[in-house]
Amino acid sequence: MKKFSQRKREKIERTVANDRSYKLVVYNRFFVFAISVLVQITSYVLLLFVLDEASSAIVRGLFSIASIIFVVYIINKHDRLTGKLPWIILILIFPFVGIIMYLSFGEGKPTRKMHAKIQAAKELRKDLLAQSAEATNAVAEGPRNLAVSNYLTTVAGYPAYADGTVEYYPTGEQTFEGIKTALRSAEKFILMEYFILSGGELWKELRTILLEKAERGVKIFILYDDFGSLFSLPPKYAKYLESMHPNIKCHAFNRVIPVFALRLNNRDHRKILVVDGKVAFTGGVNIADEYVGKKIRFGYWKDSGIKITGSAVNSFTAMFLDLWNAFCKEKEDPKEYMLVQKGAPTSAIIQPYDDSPLDKISAGEAVYSDLINGAKKRVWIFTPYLILDDYMRAALCHASLRGVDVRIVTPGIPDKKISYRLTRANYELLLESGVKIYEYTPGFIHSKSMLCDDEAAVVGTINLDYRSLYHHFENAVLFSDRAALKALERDCEETFAVSRLCSLDNPKRGVVGRFFDAILRLFETLF
Repeated sequence: MKKFSQRKREKIERTVANDRSYKLVVYNRFFVFAISVLVQITSYVLLLFVLDEASSAIVRGLFSIASIIFVVYIINKHDRLTGKLPWIILILIFPFVGIIMYLSFGEGKPTRKMHAKIQAAKELRKDLLAQSAEATNAVAEGPRNLAVSNYLTTVAGYPAYADGTVEYYPTGEQTFEGIKTALRSAEKFILMEYFILSGGELWKELRTILLEKAERGVKIFILYDDFGSLFSLPPKYAKYLESMHPNIKCHAFNRVIPVFALRLNNRDHRKILVVDGKVAFTGGVNIADEYVGKKIRFGYWKDSGIKITGSAVNSFTAMFLDLWNAFCKEKEDPKEYMLVQKGAPTSAIIQPYDDSPLDKISAGEAVYSDLINGAKKRVWIFTPYLILDDYMRAALCHASLRGVDVRIVTPGIPDKKISYRLTRANYELLLESGVKIYEYTPGFIHSKSMLCDDEAAVVGTINLDYRSLYHHFENAVLFSDRAALKALERDCEETFAVSRLCSLDNPKRGVVGRFFDAILRLFETLF
């Protein structure tokens, strides 16, 4: 148990309770981090330019030849064009600077150590996830849209399950009511992993429940993303939580330090809650008051969640322990937490999975694209951001052109102006192909879901944007439960009814706007 003085505790509690808004400019960690990193990047680039200018004509000529070799090499790599294009432009325009930066930061070099740690953690539970014969049969006998299940099993390493239940929650308020009920029933352990943890009424209520459970001997493990919580939590908040009770363990993932490092680009965007190995929750919700309507930001904040019971809960436990054991000094034995809690048999499948940015395999993209390409009647999508690469954009357009009812709901009130502009920049080609795009008039839609025909759906944390698909740690659930599919369908129809249907006349961008969007799209992998 960490030692914390009463004075330090009170200071942290005051800071979180006051939302730190009055200290934003002078004391906020993001401000210090941003200034420090900006100075470092500027100094690094200026140094490279100085060295370039100081080099002889022969050296510059050699680097010009080398730039062609590097560009050919990069073009022939089996990576996404949108990821390669910024490097190609940089190397062609500034050969010396571009080549040195590519040798320093390209090809995922800075994150190899992170990847090795996660792989070592996965070895601890490699034999604890297995697909039953019943689940294999359910996938084989199921509709075409479940074919991607085999990919998740063989490539991503997460089995399908044919037991248990799925319950869909159309709002953040309902999701957290379910979560609070589950927390109050905890007897052995609680695993919590969120991108954002923010002080407020919701966290105060959840923290009270957690402390009560810790007093009764329940083990509690909390993971939150340090960058995601940069504006809402002070430094050492993880240690503060651990000081409250010896049964509480907490870790801030990928801690933000005032040093330029590409690993900081890989955030833990997952949302996972597991209670006793019996029930698990995921969805778009974070722990902050706007997700339950207690704080108004960008109009009404619409989100959704999903509750899973049965053997599939073990996959959520595995996901959590993979990151915990990879980055925490005190390792946990997966056998103690991956408890077989088999539910009632079902002909439907439930398949939780995660997506790591470090393995060059995008399970999130694979599932989304396969559902879109296999759809016969409809694909209905909720996403807060619509920043697509050519492959995903083409899949949506082709689906619509072959007669599939493709509908996408994006926010009516944005949370990030540049991301919103990039989202709208993707409308034109989609609309011309017959895709229906709705903007959620009441406010900001943060749900991440895809409903395909009447056969399969995905609910989780994965946005339809480059950052979510390729840079973040994410998770989701593929399922075919009829009742849950119907609940998601009702939510879609109710959301369409209160949203604005876009047309080619809306929005109009003009020549200057189109040029600005074209420049932004060169760097859309950053947003």
